[in-house]
Amino acid sequence: MIRIAALAAAALLFGGAARAEVKELRVGKQYGFPYFQLIVMQDKELIEKHAKAAGLGEVKVEWVTMGGPAALNDGILSGAIDFASVGLPNLVTMWEKTRGEGAVRGFSGNNAMPLLLVSRNPAVKTVKDYGAESRIAVPSAKLSAQAILLQMSVAKEFGDAGYAKLDPLTLSMGHPDAMAALLTGQIDSHYSSAPFQYKELETPGIHLVLSSYEPMGGAHSVGALVMRTKFRDENPKTLAAIRAAFDEATEWVKANHREAADSYLRVTKEKVAPGELVAMMERPEIEFTNRPLGVGRFAEFMHRIGLVKAKPESWRDLFFPEAHELDGN
Repeated sequence: MIRIAALAAAALLFGGAARAEVKELRVGKQYGFPYFQLIVMQDKELIEKHAKAAGLGEVKVEWVTMGGPAALNDGILSGAIDFASVGLPNLVTMWEKTRGEGAVRGFSGNNAMPLLLVSRNPAVKTVKDYGAESRIAVPSAKLSAQAILLQMSVAKEFGDAGYAKLDPLTLSMGHPDAMAALLTGQIDSHYSSAPFQYKELETPGIHLVLSSYEPMGGAHSVGALVMRTKFRDENPKTLAAIRAAFDEATEWVKANHREAADSYLRVTKEKVAPGELVAMMERPEIEFTNRPLGVGRFAEFMHRIGLVKAKPESWRDLFFPEAHELDGN
């Protein structure tokens, strides 16, 4: 009885004290350039570095690479993944699904670069040319940024009522598998990201059908870094360390293309020559940045066609206050 009373008294006395922050982090990402800084953070152990500088001691970071966003979304929502980089449509969906307690929000943008739809079918010049025999690989059918961007292009051609016209042609495939399937003729089209899309376009017979900058009306982020409100509230120093690590990686990648390419290849083991990777990094349409761009355009389209019921008033509604100073839209 004395022990129980003592524990109860301690709980009352220290109940308001700050709990210890996590000692292990589980981070989710996919394949390709959209995750360049995260890959550098993994290679250079930047989260561990900034966590230690913040007085958090040794923090173990586990990196999980998945082929599409569906598993990442489930991991974030369940708490199995602490933070992840997801496409902007996935952020919009999770924001709408979790408004209120337990909400998922972004805390940084994640790069601006076009996603390219390519095809080996010479008859396909625009989305209007696809027939029932075509197969279009995307990371996750009806869910990934590529799937939503395809719907945006289709809606532009056929009207909002026909936005899902090409959905039956889409297949869920991770980019490495989809590139292999495209190059061997198992599928005829792939809506991809760098570096895969540029490697595909080097292959004779494969041509560009669409850049995502067209339906979006300009440059857009390929994703956002997201986490649950509960994790953010319980781990403020950890969040600050993650943001500092991402920003350091961003500036380092921009200033050190060759070294960054080596870092990227050490982790990914992708079959791309370092010089080729540097040339892709230096393409004018690619920007390594933390700015959240195009959030409002995705949200407006998804609300207009009924994919989400709520429409944010501003991109900032989908992000924690820590990110509100970023120059987003």
